[in-house]
Amino acid sequence: MNRTVLVVGALIVAPLLIFLALSFGKDPRAIESPLLEAPAPGFALLDLDGQPVSLEELRGRPIMINFWATWCQPCIAEHPVLQATARRYEGRAHFIGIVYQDDAELIRGFLAQRGDWGRTLLDPDGETAIAYGVYGAPETFFIDTDGTVVRKVTGPMGADFLSGIIEELL
Repeated sequence: MNRTVLVVGALIVAPLLIFLALSFGKDPRAIESPLLEAPAPGFALLDLDGQPVSLEELRGRPIMINFWATWCQPCIAEHPVLQATARRYEGRAHFIGIVYQDDAELIRGFLAQRGDWGRTLLDPDGETAIAYGVYGAPETFFIDTDGTVVRKVTGPMGADFLSGIIEELL
């Protein structure tokens, strides 16, 4: 009887242990985006001054689209990196911030205090975030000069990492 229980228990536990072992080292948030190597979803959003900005008008230069929010601690930590990189590549790449689930007045206060790094666009209904499959902030998409999504990064980026991606796109 005890031997049967031991064998059945081992047959149940062994596959579970194997499954868990195979998952070590994988980031559960790192979901492969179906947008990679596909045309970037278009958008027409308003910036903080009420001026319309569309993805189509940005074509011709590499585009970095960063979904962020004022309440997002990793976004706050990443902010100086985005500022420095945007200054470094000014005129050679577009740096677009699409605010994710946030309030325009909070955004204005945040940018007044910390400075900006690119065009800040409002996505009040979250339609653009949904089109890009965003499920948290920060998430960053890199689009080549032809409008194809070539890379997605979940979480904050370091300066060297970000510059390396922009260099690849140039």
